Amino acid sequence: MAAYKIGIVGLGVMGHNLALNMERNGFSVAGYDLDPQKTKAFLDSTALGRNIIGVNSIKELVAVLEKPRRILLMVPAGSPVDSAIDLLKPALNQGDILIDGGNSFFMDTERRNISLEKEGFNFIGAGVSGGEEGALWGPAIMPGGQYEAWKEIADIFQKIAAKADDGQPCVTYIGPRGAGHYVKMVHNGIEYGDMQLIAEVYDVLHRGVGLTASEIAGHFYEWNQHELKSYLVEITADILTRIDAETGKPLVDLILDEAQQKGTGKWTSQNALDIGAPIPTINAAVESRILSGLKSQRVTASQKIHGPLSKLQGNTTRLIESARQSLYASKIISYAQGMSMLKLASDEYQYDLKLSEIAGIWRGGCIIRASLLNEIMTSYQKDPALANLLLDDGFRTEVEERQVEWRFMLQNAIGSGIPVLAISASLAYFDAYRSERLPANLTQAQRDYFGAHTYRRIDRDGVFHTDWNHV
Repeated sequence: MAAYKIGIVGLGVMGHNLALNMERNGFSVAGYDLDPQKTKAFLDSTALGRNIIGVNSIKELVAVLEKPRRILLMVPAGSPVDSAIDLLKPALNQGDILIDGGNSFFMDTERRNISLEKEGFNFIGAGVSGGEEGALWGPAIMPGGQYEAWKEIADIFQKIAAKADDGQPCVTYIGPRGAGHYVKMVHNGIEYGDMQLIAEVYDVLHRGVGLTASEIAGHFYEWNQHELKSYLVEITADILTRIDAETGKPLVDLILDEAQQKGTGKWTSQNALDIGAPIPTINAAVESRILSGLKSQRVTASQKIHGPLSKLQGNTTRLIESARQSLYASKIISYAQGMSMLKLASDEYQYDLKLSEIAGIWRGGCIIRASLLNEIMTSYQKDPALANLLLDDGFRTEVEERQVEWRFMLQNAIGSGIPVLAISASLAYFDAYRSERLPANLTQAQRDYFGAHTYRRIDRDGVFHTDWNHV
C-alpha cells in the first residue's frame, strides 16, 4: 500500500475540511475516526475520488503513513486529546510527530510536549483559526513544539494556510512547547475584545441613535472600505442585512441576547492575571458574555431598576462618526493589550516570540484578520523590543487624534445608560497608560496601614513603614 503523507484522527467538520485542503494542495491523507460511520460518510461524499483513504484502526493508520509519521489530532480539547495520544503511542516509532490542531489549553500542550519528548516522540500544538471555511480554504496556523518536527510538517502547513495580500503564508513556527497554543489563546482573547467593541457600537447606534439594522449595516459596509477593514466588520455588515424569511424582520433582532463562549477568552484573562498583563478590554469582553448569560436576572432587573431617561445628545451625523472613531481607537487598544501580553509571556515562558511574524500570520485566514495588522507587523519589524503599540509614533498619533470623539461617544452612551464595558475599559487603559502618576500611592499606603506591607518613597531610596495609628 502506498505511503500517505499525513494522517488525521478525528473526521468532524474541522478534520474533514483540513483533509480536503491538504489533498487539494497535493498531499495524500489517511483519515481515522472512532466512529466508523463518520469515516464512511466522509469517503462516500466529499473525499470520493480524491487521494484520501479511510482506515478502521490505529494499527492500520500507522501502517499506511510515510515515516516519520505525521498525525494530526482533530479531537475535542481536554481528556480526548490525552486518550488519542494513549491510543497512538504503542503503535508509533521514536521520531514520529503528533500534532494537536484543537483549541487546547497551552499548559496541557506544555505537559504533553515535555512528556512525549522524554519518550522519544515529537509533539506540535498547532492553533488553527478560521473556522470551517478557513480549514477548507486556508486558515491561519500557529504551531509550537520541537523545531525539528516543524521542519517535517512545514511544507504541508505552508501550502494549506491562508495567504496574506503579499502572498506570504499565514503560518510560521511560533516557538517551543506550548507556544503555538498560547498565541492562539491570545488571538482568541483579542477576538473577544474585537467582537464586544463592535457589539457596543451597534448598541449605541441602534438603541441610542435609533438606527435600524439595515441603516447600521450600511455604515459598517462603508467603514469596512477604509481603516476598519476587517473580517469581523465585514461579517457584521452582512449579518445586519439578513432578513428572517418567516417574520420579515432583521434576523439579528430575533436572536436571543445571550452570547456563549468556549473558554479561550476566559483563559486569556486568567493567564493575564498570572503574568501581570493588563488587558481590561479583553477582560470586559469576557465579563460582558458572562453578564449576557444572566438573561432572566436582567429581565427582572429591567423592570425594577431604573436608569437615566435621556437619549443620546448631539447631531446624529457626529454621533455616528464618533462611534466609528471610538471603534478604531478601541480596536488599536485591544490589539495593543494582546501584543503586550504576548511580549510578557515570551519572557515568562521563554518562548522567544517574534511579534512581527505573529502579526503577519494574522493578516489572513483567522477571525481577527484586519488591515490594521499590516501596520502592527511593520511596527514590530522596526522595533522588535517595542513594549506597547501606543509607544509607536504612528499608533500613538492615530489614537490621540480620535480621543475627542471617543470621549464624546462615551459621555453620551454613559449618560444615556447604554453599557459600553469594552469601549470605556479601552479609554481607561489609554488614560492610565499615559499617566505619569496614578493613585496607587494611596493604595500602597492603605496596604501599609492595615497590613504593614511597607512602601517606597519618591524622594529617597529604601523601603519604609509608618505606624499609622501613632500620632
